[in-house]
Amino acid sequence: MKILVVNGPNLNLLGEREPGLYGSRSLEEINAGLGQLAEEKGVSLEFFQSNHEGALIDTIQAARGRFDGIIINAGGLTHTSVALHDALKATDLPIFEVHISNIYQREVFRHQSLISPVATGGIFGLGPMGYRLALEAACELLAAGKK
Repeated sequence: MKILVVNGPNLNLLGEREPGLYGSRSLEEINAGLGQLAEEKGVSLEFFQSNHEGALIDTIQAARGRFDGIIINAGGLTHTSVALHDALKATDLPIFEVHISNIYQREVFRHQSLISPVATGGIFGLGPMGYRLALEAACELLAAGKK
């Protein structure tokens, strides 16, 4: 089983940017923890982060036929990018949406996710643990042959 983990704009600043909201763990630390969990489960992960919408779309499009599922935290693009929505939908892969903060408890403009309609499921507001939960869910659902 091979899963792509995609992180969008500003997530490279985790641990530095608004630690009261996003916590003190860096993206590298989150990825390392996911890597350990994936190893325990016999799953292969590939990580990608970009601040550029086009790079995210290119990576997602390239996932078709190479990965069994995608875990994504699209950051601010969650609320604005129809193109990202379309790229995810076109993969025909299970999509697991993650947000460190609860987007529904924040500013009104963050309450709509353009990713959720194409996602298998989503985890919001549980901090970095959300990534681990998404990986657990992806492994279980993919092993059962579910999308």
